[in-house]
Amino acid sequence: MRSSRLLFSALLALSLTVAACGRGGGDDRPPEPGDRAVARVQNETIWASDVKREAVAQGLVGEGEPLDVTSDLFRRVLDEVIDQKLLASEAERRGLDNSALAQRRLEATRERILGDMLVETVVNNTISERKVEELYQEQLRLARTSEEIRTRLILSRTRAEADAVIGILAQGAAFEAVAMERSIDEATRFSGGDLGYSTLDVMPQAYANALRGQPAGSTVGPFQTEGGWAVLRVEDRRRETPPTLEQARPQIVRYLTYEGVRQLLEELRGRADVDVLLNGEAARSQEPASAPPAAPAKADAS
Repeated sequence: MRSSRLLFSALLALSLTVAACGRGGGDDRPPEPGDRAVARVQNETIWASDVKREAVAQGLVGEGEPLDVTSDLFRRVLDEVIDQKLLASEAERRGLDNSALAQRRLEATRERILGDMLVETVVNNTISERKVEELYQEQLRLARTSEEIRTRLILSRTRAEADAVIGILAQGAAFEAVAMERSIDEATRFSGGDLGYSTLDVMPQAYANALRGQPAGSTVGPFQTEGGWAVLRVEDRRRETPPTLEQARPQIVRYLTYEGVRQLLEELRGRADVDVLLNGEAARSQEPASAPPAAPAKADAS
């Protein structure tokens, strides 16, 4: 018996398949060079690329990963594609595709697909190995000038409790033991308050301000934070260890894609007449929201 997840997936993809069925399925030409026919449903051919596209849409494989037609995964996704086509065909037989709502949803799906294809052909093709390497070298230069700090935390509810912590530490108590006994930070207290390595630019502002210029071995605080009163110990300071090019590549490609889509949308909006109607008033739409700029994040080197 098929799972409810499979049926749900099939229903989600129904509008896509209705559109395909509505165009007829007698064309046996492969949609991609070297494609392979893997099934036929009511005289409509299902190609290996159709199954691969569905697997990518579900997040089961990556866009650039192979999908072996002899694998169990391929067969499972193929069964789902077959079910989708059967559901879509039955929906057509019942005339569900003729309603204004169905036509509106099918058109929205068509627009999403065309938008994705535009990104693939216009934006993705501009992401060269040279651009990836240039951005990586820039990130590498920044990483070599930054420093990572390993700290431990004891968080108290009040200033008086934090002052008491300072007094206990001054008597020679181990920071880790005091953290386990007195810290209210449940995420770190059982690891002796260990916050691991991080750079000042990703820390909360209060922590970054308190730690700036403090040498390894120093105790910092107490100072007030959003969660309470903090006392920190600087365990170690080191130069940031940058990721390798291969580790950084997915983030760099994602960033370049966002930038390419943002620039494309700015160009398109500059040529188009776009009015956003809110509260009965026309407001000129200026900023594209589909691809917010995102700087490539630093890999965790700890």
